[in-house]
Amino acid sequence: MPKLLVKPGAEAGKVMEITPRNAGWTYVGFALHKLKPGETLSGGEDSREVCLVLVSGRARIAAGGEDFGAVGRRMSPFEGKPASVYAPAGAPWQVVAETAVELAVCTAPGTPGARPARLIGEDEVGQEVRGRGANVRHVANILPETAEADSLLVVEVVTPAGNTSSYPPHRHDQDDLPRESALEETYYHRLNPPQGFAFQRVYTDRDERGVREIDEAMAVEDGDVTLVPKGYHPCATVHGYDLYYLNVMAGPRRTWRFHNAPEHEWLLKG
Repeated sequence: MPKLLVKPGAEAGKVMEITPRNAGWTYVGFALHKLKPGETLSGGEDSREVCLVLVSGRARIAAGGEDFGAVGRRMSPFEGKPASVYAPAGAPWQVVAETAVELAVCTAPGTPGARPARLIGEDEVGQEVRGRGANVRHVANILPETAEADSLLVVEVVTPAGNTSSYPPHRHDQDDLPRESALEETYYHRLNPPQGFAFQRVYTDRDERGVREIDEAMAVEDGDVTLVPKGYHPCATVHGYDLYYLNVMAGPRRTWRFHNAPEHEWLLKG
């Protein structure tokens, strides 16, 4: 199985690329690009839909024959809600940076021309607070299952310093609806201030021999990506450092249904 913790491979240009092939799975693709003002990035695949998320910066974006103009208000992922553009499979797209830009390219299988490309503006992104006590996080639903797409589910989360997130531990690796859906997932992590660190554990249930197929605990730094092919995947940030992550999920059916680890489900009561 490929390593579940992926470090940035460059400081500019294409910083990171996760593909189904190098991840050893079927659905999710993720790439992170850092562009200087005036730089251009283009793409579009016949069999994969895309959600272009401006993690930070402002850019002119066109997709599927539509020019959406200058997009993006925030200069940091910790400064508010994101702007994004969705494009169906087969639609060409282009991004021209107006400021320094950090762009996430999120992909999954799609049907060519299934729907028009569209702008997902900041004001269209639903936001909610989940958890309580030291388990609080702020969620921005970029491409939830209530929005049109073929496979992609995209969400970003800011976890305040000292809090846990994706917790109590849950999994979504069984195609067993309505109880659970099978979804691969990537986490793109950022820390504020950037010299901070957080932790993420990915682990499966024990088998009849008492052995876990996956059991990895990772120290996560600014710019890292973690892969969740299966299993539970809680994370926690330390005092003094807020944690941002961008999640990309996809699987055989486009719905998010998860199973809580039963030994920790008591945390949800009361």
